[in-house]
Amino acid sequence: MTKLHEINQLGQSVWYDNIRRALLDSGELAAYIEDGVSGLTSNPSIFKKAIADSSDYDEALRQLVQADKSVDEIYEALALDDIGRAADLLRPVYERTGGADGYVSIEVSPTLAHDTENTISEARRLFATLERPNIMIKVPATPAGMPAIEALVGAGINVNATLIFSLGQYEAVARAYVAGLEQLAKAGGDLSRVASVASFFISRVDSAVDKALQTHPQGAPLMGKTAIANAKAAYARFGEIFDGERWAKLVARGARVQRPLWASTSTKNPDYPDTLYIDELIGPDTVNTVPPSTLKAVLDHGRVAPTLEAGLDEVLAHLARLPELDVDLDAVTQDLLDKGVASFAQAFESLLESVAARREQLL
Repeated sequence: MTKLHEINQLGQSVWYDNIRRALLDSGELAAYIEDGVSGLTSNPSIFKKAIADSSDYDEALRQLVQADKSVDEIYEALALDDIGRAADLLRPVYERTGGADGYVSIEVSPTLAHDTENTISEARRLFATLERPNIMIKVPATPAGMPAIEALVGAGINVNATLIFSLGQYEAVARAYVAGLEQLAKAGGDLSRVASVASFFISRVDSAVDKALQTHPQGAPLMGKTAIANAKAAYARFGEIFDGERWAKLVARGARVQRPLWASTSTKNPDYPDTLYIDELIGPDTVNTVPPSTLKAVLDHGRVAPTLEAGLDEVLAHLARLPELDVDLDAVTQDLLDKGVASFAQAFESLLESVAARREQLL
């Protein structure tokens, strides 16, 4: 039994935050699934690194160029092939868990982050094209993304709501999911066939808040604690939202909770333990998606214990103290959302430029 199996016994799934052709061809992903990885996430930055910065795709690129495919068609063919293959590898997990796990996420174009209608149509197209029940479509949790999340869940599409940094954002995403399930129920849909996660970003919060705390004479003792406090407060909200009469009606129709997913869980500060954001956030009905170096660290020396619900009073006290130290957490998280959307869009544009350059070279 690995550390991942032990974490899973405490109610948390561990997903892999990475994809590239070599991972699939070499059997590395299959081995990680044996070790207890039960899902996979991707984003434009990951695909940029995989496609533009490796030779994994040279032969596939050559064939697509010879077939006279456009830049957009080349990117999509490469990405969807990887996502589809990963989903097939994880399909036994999906079947074994009755659809509770085994998902692979692919993001709608980040250029659509502020466009509700085109996000919905793009998500529908991707879900239909991949044609697998264990695909999740990632939708940024922007104001325009909230109605898209509701509409997609209402259409029976699995959604990974991403780039969540604040409690307000998290609550809006969870409410959108519940409203979407109510739409689906009203239309006579099968609620048990829909799953969703709310991707709550961790380490970037500490990086931003620590920078502000460094400038305050009393800030040092609070450094490295805000991200975990923020996540634990969100988990407390999760417990409140997925409870009560309204939710009970949906559960009676087969609804699943929308699990909080801890994203961006590699530590950016070398002074912090490399498994900090895994060890301190283990609890029921959650997911932690980890990049390659963090996955190896967890398998090697992760500490497995039910930590997520511990110390809630301290967490709330920590968050309440931040304004006294001139830290506006709402402003910080809004800035992180804006930068996150811009960063993914930039990575996507850079990826397409790289594909275009390779296409011209091959031509």
